[in-house]
Amino acid sequence: MPELIKELQKKEEEELAKVLSQKYNLPYLNLDKTTIELDALKIIPEKDARENFIATVQTVGKKIQAAVTNPNTKGVKKILEILKKQGYETKVYLSSKSGLNKVFEKYKEIPPFEEIKPGIVEVKSTETLNLKDIYKKIEKEEKNASFALEILLSSAIGIEASDIHIEPSETDAKIRLRLDGVLHDLGIISHELYKLLVSRIKLLSEVKLNIRDKAQDGRFTTRIEKTKEDVETRTSFLPGPHGESIAMRLLLPQTTEMKTENLGMQKDVLNLVEQELKKPNGMIITTGPTGSGKTTTLYAFLKKVASSEIKVITIEDPIEYHLPGVTQTQIKPNKGYDFANGLRSILRQDPDVILVGEIRDLETASTAMHAALTGHLVFSTLHTNNAAGTIPRLIDLGVKPNIISPAINIAVAQRLVRKLCEFCKKETSPSPEEEKTIKENLPGQTSKKIKIYTANGCEKCNFTGYKGRTGIFEAFLVNDEIERLILKNPPEADIKEAAQHQGMVTIFQDGLLKVTKGITSFEELNRVVSGD
Repeated sequence: MPELIKELQKKEEEELAKVLSQKYNLPYLNLDKTTIELDALKIIPEKDARENFIATVQTVGKKIQAAVTNPNTKGVKKILEILKKQGYETKVYLSSKSGLNKVFEKYKEIPPFEEIKPGIVEVKSTETLNLKDIYKKIEKEEKNASFALEILLSSAIGIEASDIHIEPSETDAKIRLRLDGVLHDLGIISHELYKLLVSRIKLLSEVKLNIRDKAQDGRFTTRIEKTKEDVETRTSFLPGPHGESIAMRLLLPQTTEMKTENLGMQKDVLNLVEQELKKPNGMIITTGPTGSGKTTTLYAFLKKVASSEIKVITIEDPIEYHLPGVTQTQIKPNKGYDFANGLRSILRQDPDVILVGEIRDLETASTAMHAALTGHLVFSTLHTNNAAGTIPRLIDLGVKPNIISPAINIAVAQRLVRKLCEFCKKETSPSPEEEKTIKENLPGQTSKKIKIYTANGCEKCNFTGYKGRTGIFEAFLVNDEIERLILKNPPEADIKEAAQHQGMVTIFQDGLLKVTKGITSFEELNRVVSGD
């Protein structure tokens, strides 16, 4: 009998909610028949939700559904205004009081540290700790993923790590940091802390917590209270047999502060590039594999040419760093805005300088080339092993040689090598084989006593022997000789030979010069590029 009475009361309450929904001109929502998503519920802290009888029950990106008993209270209006300022598009429903009370019980399924605004992690300051000390601090926060993540982020930013990887196994999970392009083990954490970290990072990245069998991408901001700096963090979740592998890319602000003179170019190459940057039209292409610093180089070029007198527009995939004074756009292939379509739209905006993130197909290549021929200065990247490979690669894509030769001003190839730590590098003599390599590739070194340096390791460089990276480059101008050669559809070897006649120093030779100057080591150069 009591159960029947409860059921009748509940029915009456839902009927009343339906009547009130008409009064307030809102759709009615029966919360008993609605799936409550925990990641949606976390958007409003439990205390605020209970006090004001409001709950966010479902979410798709920034579109959320909120249930209320009265939309006209001050508290509800204030919360809805806050959600609007945070970028949420809220659809409000009228629900019963008992339905909302039932929803509030779901908060028990959420660890308390997760009841925060998504999208931002605030850290007081960054610390330059060694890897052992970082691991010890994280280990102490076994039950508190919020603090553990703050320590991990602040420490990674402090030592200028570019990526954080969390990789689960059957019984635990490994954390690794990428320093100067090389991954280093930080330590092993328990599976319990790993699961808490996954949930925490997903919440911040605003991706679905309940999806574990599909790859997801997101991003959040790490705000450093002491320096008032924001570090954007791109996140990737990849399903595996023991859980999701997490990769976090830290988009450090130093990248956008790079100037052309600090990229690592030899004086001759730098002069060549800066001469071409002064021209009003033509194309400058940077080449190299993923992670070779091409974007950083192009951003440095943009900063060099950008001024209030010209219009600069970019099309990128994705926009990683925001540049003041530059109009940046991001491709959205699912909406038909790819590099080719985006570039055509950009040309209608009357730009002076255009950056195309990457040339991937004939349509993009042709449009970019024609833009370079019609009064625009165009920057772009291409995946090739060296500068000479630029021409055969474009011909492979289907670009006509008679378009390539007048459109391209200069082709630059690059790699990144780690710099030896200034505090612990050791002077040594090269082995007979190393000395032979140097003398064969650098004729000017034959009469000198050759000294090189090796990595050692100290606290300053996290015992890696290296601190920071620099570029090694090769570049050639498309002059009259190379222009005529391009029209014959030449192999890569012929282009390389013509470029060397022009005085081009190869990437390997540039690396050897940096070895003999004590900037990097022979081992590091051989790791990055071969002398073939």
